Amino acid sequence: MENVRLTVSDFIAVTNQTLEYAYPSVEVEGEVSSFKVNQGKFVFFDIKDSGGSVGCFMTVWQLRVPIEDGMKVIVTATPKLTQWGKFSLTVKVVRPSGEGAIKKSFEILKAKLDAEGLFDEGRKRTLPVIPTHIAVISSTQAAGYADFIKILDDRWGGLKVDVAHVQVQGVDAPDQMIRALNYLNGSEELPEVIVIIRGGGSADDLSAFNDEQLVRAIAGSRVPTLVGVGHEVDESLADLAADVRASTPSNAAQILVPDRAEIIRAVRYQVQSLLPRVENAIDEQSQLVRTSLADMLARANEHIDHELEKLSGIQALLAQLNPETVLARGYALVRGLAKVGQIIEVETNQTIMKAEVQDVKRK
Repeated sequence: MENVRLTVSDFIAVTNQTLEYAYPSVEVEGEVSSFKVNQGKFVFFDIKDSGGSVGCFMTVWQLRVPIEDGMKVIVTATPKLTQWGKFSLTVKVVRPSGEGAIKKSFEILKAKLDAEGLFDEGRKRTLPVIPTHIAVISSTQAAGYADFIKILDDRWGGLKVDVAHVQVQGVDAPDQMIRALNYLNGSEELPEVIVIIRGGGSADDLSAFNDEQLVRAIAGSRVPTLVGVGHEVDESLADLAADVRASTPSNAAQILVPDRAEIIRAVRYQVQSLLPRVENAIDEQSQLVRTSLADMLARANEHIDHELEKLSGIQALLAQLNPETVLARGYALVRGLAKVGQIIEVETNQTIMKAEVQDVKRK
């Protein structure tokens, strides 16, 4: 069989076509070495194990979690032969592998974001006491989401709930949650709270919530955020960046709304405890009113008696001034002009007489 003769460029192109066809995307696990960033844009490192080493290349914006030499990682990449004849992996996603590497990456990023103030308590907002409109970012197929909705309905109910269905683990999960956050923050009718939840899982399952860009999106949300991821012992950077952290999805529902039944019981207890005090207060006020009315009535009677006494005095005086009384005492009432020759009328107690004035003398 005759060998195929190719130019170097053609050979590289054919090789890359073959690699792309055979391995469009591969996951390779190994230990990071020779990690470096050039020009603030390009990331280079080797990934190795006891039997070999292969070079890796990616851009800074694709590096969503911090890595360093000695850390075990899994890269999702496309194998490629460079124009200089060097074989390498063009990395799309890199994530820590194993508890040690995941914890190390977590601590590095946590320290970085903490230094920037993303976790400061002073920048965090309170949630409304009883929201009427919330948004939920979660996998609607997950048990944690079902628990959250059930507890929410059992405790309060009647809320308007917008739901963004996303993946909550895996390579694509952070970007899906970021798009959901951006969409909800840009809604014409903003929710009062954005809730991000998922149930428990391994450290690798929950690693999506330690994605730097997702954590920054949560911290930068216009709408207050409530994050409940994993179990009580789990801690993610998304938890730390949120305005309020819940230990579990169920706890998120408990934080978000009060228990209607507990409120009713509390109100009933308060009413029952207040009732005796209200009755006592009514009794006290009634006694005060009765006393006040009695005092007012006594003063009114006293005033009436005084006025009646004054009236009796006036009546007695009027009686003394009554002409009939005066006539009864022997006096006479004269009507007419006191001039000589005038006819006057003289009224006594018993008679009325007419007389002529014959003489008038002045006193």
